[in-house]
Amino acid sequence: MNILSTSVPEWVSILFLLTISIPIFMIANLAKQGAINANLENQKIKWIYTTILIFYAIHFTYVSLMSFTGIFQENSIPPKIVLFTTVPLITFFLLVVSNLKIYKIILQNIALQSLVKLHVFRLIGVFFLILNAFEALPTKFAFVAGIGDIATAITSIFVAKAITNKKSYAKPLTIAWNIFGILDIVSVLTTAIITTKLSIDTGSQDVLEITRFPFCLIPAFAPATILFLHLTIFRKMWSERQ
Repeated sequence: MNILSTSVPEWVSILFLLTISIPIFMIANLAKQGAINANLENQKIKWIYTTILIFYAIHFTYVSLMSFTGIFQENSIPPKIVLFTTVPLITFFLLVVSNLKIYKIILQNIALQSLVKLHVFRLIGVFFLILNAFEALPTKFAFVAGIGDIATAITSIFVAKAITNKKSYAKPLTIAWNIFGILDIVSVLTTAIITTKLSIDTGSQDVLEITRFPFCLIPAFAPATILFLHLTIFRKMWSERQ
C-alpha cells in the first residue's frame, strides 16, 4: 500500500506543499482585516489571525497522520477521506464557527468584494490537471475538478470588480457566480464518488492519488472551506439587504 504520492515527480509534491499554505494565509489575512475594520483591540486581532493559522495547522497534521495510517487508501462509497475530513470540517464550520459572535462581527466588517476575490486561491485547482498529466488521476475527474476551480478563481476577479464599481448587474452576477462556485464543488465530490464506484466495479483508474500525502490535503481542506466561504458570501449579501 502506497501512502505517499509516488506517481508524480518530487518537485510536484514540494510545489504543492508550498502552495497549499497560501489559501490559509489569505483567509487569515481577510479575517484580520475584518477585525481591524471592526476596531477590535490589537491583541484580539492577533489572536484571530493566529487562531486560524493554528487551527488549519492542527487539521492538516491530523489529516497527514491519518493518511500515513493508510486508512484513506481504500476504495469505498463514500470515500473514507470525505467521511473523516470533509464532513467533520464542514459540520464544525456550520454548527460552531457560523454561530460565533466574532465571526458575525468580522463578517459585518468585511467588504463583499473581498470575500469574492478571496476565491482566487482556487487557482490551486491546476494541480488536478498536473496530476492528470502524470497519469495520477483519471482525465474526466481531473478536468471537472481543475477547470471548474480555475474558472471560478479567474471570474472572481471580474465579479469583485463589478461589486467595487457598483455596476447595475453586480448583484445578480454575484449570485450566479456564487451558485456556480457551489455547484463546482458539488460536481467534484459527485464525480469523485462516481469514479470510485466505477473503479470498484470495473477496475478502472481511481482517485486514490488525492488520498495520499501530500495531495490528501486537497479534499481535507478545499470542499468544506470553499462551501463555507460561498455560504458566507450569501450571508453577507443577505445582511446587506436587511
